[in-house]
Amino acid sequence: MKQVTIHIPDNKFPFFMELIKSLKFIKRIDAEEESTKEQILQGLQDAVEEVNLIKAGKKKAQPLSEFLNEL
Repeated sequence: MKQVTIHIPDNKFPFFMELIKSLKFIKRIDAEEESTKEQILQGLQDAVEEVNLIKAGKKKAQPLSEFLNEL
């Protein structure tokens, strides 16, 4: 079995993925798909909820030094 790595322009990626999925001989597809609009909005909503919990004193904020060490 062979493996191929290709680079697809962002605007052609959805079309390419549909094309590849329609080929019966393709056994596995590993794709680094970008976040969808819904995923981005959900992430922002979760972040706002966490900030509100911290402001209300229901959750403890992480110290900046710990946050930076995680990066």
